[in-house]
Amino acid sequence: MAVYHDARCRLCRREGMKLFLKGSRCFTDKCAFEKRGYAPGEHGKSRRAKETNYGQQLREKQKARRIYGLLERQFRHTFAKAIETKGVTGEVLLQMLERRLDNVVFRLGFAPSRSAARQLVRHRHFAVNGRTVDIPSFQVRAGDEVQVREKSRDLVVIKSSLDARKGQGVPDWVDLNTDRFSGRILNIPTRASIGVPINEQLIVELYSK
Repeated sequence: MAVYHDARCRLCRREGMKLFLKGSRCFTDKCAFEKRGYAPGEHGKSRRAKETNYGQQLREKQKARRIYGLLERQFRHTFAKAIETKGVTGEVLLQMLERRLDNVVFRLGFAPSRSAARQLVRHRHFAVNGRTVDIPSFQVRAGDEVQVREKSRDLVVIKSSLDARKGQGVPDWVDLNTDRFSGRILNIPTRASIGVPINEQLIVELYSK
């Protein structure tokens, strides 16, 4: 499977906003976006072209892909599933992205970023309802319990991430138990509780052309 290997800070600069792709580094003065907030490339500073409707829709889709760390084929596949699911397509799409196991691991604070969470899941460090799951796109459901496997609880990346996220809290649709290194899915997230800076309607319009 293809993997993005280029500098992640370029993605934030291209979207014109922080996407928080590098964990705690994004909150320090080492963040490249703080130093160079303009678009990457030779003409990044002078690029001020007015975007068309299509351009705005494309940028919204690219932003969503980059926040959740999906390639185009994965994202389109998720959108196709959202269309087939009952409900408002844009909101269902975001709910499916939030319910990915790698995103839940990140939301619970077990990983500093979604990319780190994806790697931890692939390396079989997490279990859902007591069963080891190594598929980052696995969709959790209300009532599921996501837990760090016992042999993985001493990993530095997990402990340091939990320490760094102390006091920040977790979304209202999950419940974190740091003593048990686990989190429970309380309910399916609502649009208000997701809180990502994405206009999902523009994505729906883009794929509906």
